[in-house]
Amino acid sequence: MAKPRKKPPLRTVQIYCSGCRALLFKYRKGGKGSLIKCFIERITEDHTNKTGTCPGCGQVFARETMIRGTPAYKIIGGKVQVK
Repeated sequence: MAKPRKKPPLRTVQIYCSGCRALLFKYRKGGKGSLIKCFIERITEDHTNKTGTCPGCGQVFARETMIRGTPAYKIIGGKVQVK
């Protein structure tokens, strides 16, 4: 399987909790599709205290997994908003 690109994308997006609107990540996203997974190496700012859990309301929004041999967060549908 192919690995994610070595050069990170230029576009930075902010990821918010859909429940309480707390800022979770600033992430270097590639492509124009919806957010399904976040490679950990592309996260520029992490505002969460516990892995995959919102610091504001405590809702679990992602699971930690390996995607193509690289650590990533698999986002649960409808739990986050991207701006």
